Amino acid sequence: MLTVDYNRLNLKPGMRVLDLGAGFGRHAFETARRGADVVAVDLSSEELVATTNTFAAMYLAGELPSATTSTSTADPVQSVVSTTVTQANGLRLPFADGSFDRVIASEVLEHVDDDLGVMAELHRVLVPGGRLAATVPAALPEQICWWLNEAYHAPISVGGHVRIYGQPELRTKLAASGLIPIDSHRAHALHSPYWWLKCAVGLDNVDNRLVKAYLRFLTWDITDAPTLTRMADRLLNPILGKSFVIYAVSDPATRTRQTPRRVAP
Repeated sequence: MLTVDYNRLNLKPGMRVLDLGAGFGRHAFETARRGADVVAVDLSSEELVATTNTFAAMYLAGELPSATTSTSTADPVQSVVSTTVTQANGLRLPFADGSFDRVIASEVLEHVDDDLGVMAELHRVLVPGGRLAATVPAALPEQICWWLNEAYHAPISVGGHVRIYGQPELRTKLAASGLIPIDSHRAHALHSPYWWLKCAVGLDNVDNRLVKAYLRFLTWDITDAPTLTRMADRLLNPILGKSFVIYAVSDPATRTRQTPRRVAP
């Protein structure tokens, strides 16, 4: 299930992409399928191992496309796209300035205390004019989850959400970090009721009949993508969309005014 719109991200084959907070790799896998080199970064070693194994399976199954590279001394050469996993903190990314053409940060910023610090790092590692896609829980669906169940926004030490973003706040913080917002949308309206149900009956209550039934519906929707539910999702997204997605461009002028930062060891 993808949250980022790759057309709005304007991803091209051969680009180098950072997927911060990659988790089990859903966006990293799609990025590689589209012919871009991808670095999947997360704090969880368990999820990175699973992502590594999936990349290996994709390679063996021939699911990774070839990327065309060229040198000054040879004709273009075909090579399989590069896929890398790295365990790192978003506040101290182990990459040089301007290392990536595109950055994806999906459902990450709501988990970190110093979101401005993470945004500054993402700006640092983007090439001037590079594009970022950041997704966070949309304010209204998220607020309902907080009202229904305190455990949903548990302490950060156990992966909880530490803030609810209004769209103006996220846009302002990105702009303050040198990332100019250019586009936005909402996604996954049909997923909001599922999380409200889970919060209402208990996040660990996996045996509830309503929750199980709605999960079967979502699984069918994701795997079959029927026209009726896709249309319903698009119509409901502006109001009930679970995720807010914003696209921003790294401002070259801001980069020149910033003091260069030391690359983390």
